[in-house]
Amino acid sequence: MHITARGDYALRALAELAAAAPAPVKAERLAAAQAIPHKFLESVLADLRRGGLVLSRRGPDGGYWPARPAEEISVADVVRAVEGPLASVRGERPEDVRYPGAAASLVDVWIAARVNLRAVLENITIADVATGELPAFVGDLASDPGAWHRRADHVG
Repeated sequence: MHITARGDYALRALAELAAAAPAPVKAERLAAAQAIPHKFLESVLADLRRGGLVLSRRGPDGGYWPARPAEEISVADVVRAVEGPLASVRGERPEDVRYPGAAASLVDVWIAARVNLRAVLENITIADVATGELPAFVGDLASDPGAWHRRADHVG
């Protein structure tokens, strides 16, 4: 899984909005709070608005706020809104990929990977992130001794 700056910024912005809810927050304040380039954040917020995750109002009392309670917005919802599907293979959904011969079982590998991504990202809400009270399973996974060790990107 690859999270781009766009996805990272979207999650951070929504966490800030959740922490400030129900008050609207100006984009400038969000950008400063999370050290996100303002112009880029405006584009990310537009994606979140189109995805139905934030609402906005212009004017001196305007700003952005979550479109629904932060407890009802999953990390997966945010990633999908700004990045697209959680898992894809060459831009296709895993269930649409077909391989001939000895590689045929790779489809099952991609489906299994997506299931595991969903198991994590669909069960963590923006409220969990904003409060720092992550579900216990996150701590269990993150406490695995191998979780923090980077694997070699390539051998050679």
